[in-house]
Amino acid sequence: MGFFQKIKDGLKKTRESVMTQINTMLNSFTKIDEELFEELEELLIMSDVGMVTAERICDDLRKEVKRQGVTDPQKIGDLLEETIIGLMNNDEELHISTKPSIILVIGVNGVGKTTTIGKMAAELKSRGKKVLLAAADTFRAAAIEQLEIWAQRAGCDIVKQQEGSDPAAVVFDAISAAKARGADVIICDTAGRLHNKRHLMDELAKINRIIDRELPDADKEVLLVLDATTGQNALNQAREFQNAAGITGIVLTKLDGTAKGGVVIAISNELDLPVKYIGVGEQLDDLQPFNSKEFARALFTKEKD
Repeated sequence: MGFFQKIKDGLKKTRESVMTQINTMLNSFTKIDEELFEELEELLIMSDVGMVTAERICDDLRKEVKRQGVTDPQKIGDLLEETIIGLMNNDEELHISTKPSIILVIGVNGVGKTTTIGKMAAELKSRGKKVLLAAADTFRAAAIEQLEIWAQRAGCDIVKQQEGSDPAAVVFDAISAAKARGADVIICDTAGRLHNKRHLMDELAKINRIIDRELPDADKEVLLVLDATTGQNALNQAREFQNAAGITGIVLTKLDGTAKGGVVIAISNELDLPVKYIGVGEQLDDLQPFNSKEFARALFTKEKD
């Protein structure tokens, strides 16, 4: 199954909940007026696009309608799709051109962080990359065991220490192993962090110092994993992490299980952060590299398509 079909299936709940209402609303209008834009804005907010982004979308739509001289409400759907694509950050590719490159994965417990790492490893391996996992979430023995299972599934090496070990020491060992084994990418699991846990943020800073010292010229991504089912709470979480952790991108999990897919648009617009991956199912290949144009196309596509 290709990317478009996977994301189309994954966005089914959002599409059925949101786009059906928008299409019904547009069908009820015979002209484009301010009442139409107000109802559209309300529906966008309900889809977890959020007030700020919904207002911007509608403002951009007003300008485009005026610029093109559009009078048919049925044309709004196509303009809405184009507007959403225009709002989203298109820097979606991982920057991992150096050998090795390093990906630091952060996020609170319960968002699917370790599972995401396993699936990401499998996806990168399918591209011909040699991937090494670092089990730097040393506060929970279960996290280490879980990552081991995913390493086996993905066919990747893993570097670990005992529960309670210094996470930065695990990252140091992983960097040394990656150099020795010729790995292309190191993916580091980290403890579930909350923005207000100062010692955990200090630990993240220590890990970053190790990376900067041992791999000063390496490409580095810092990916925040968020649970799409939490909607606007995911946006708030991203906002709180952004300054503290130097995030370079977002991974949005569980998109297939929610009608709150609009949060993807809000994250990209309000935080100017690219979404790098989305999770659209439970299978190993259900973590997909993100593409904003395909996302918008899947969101607006009719079921018969």
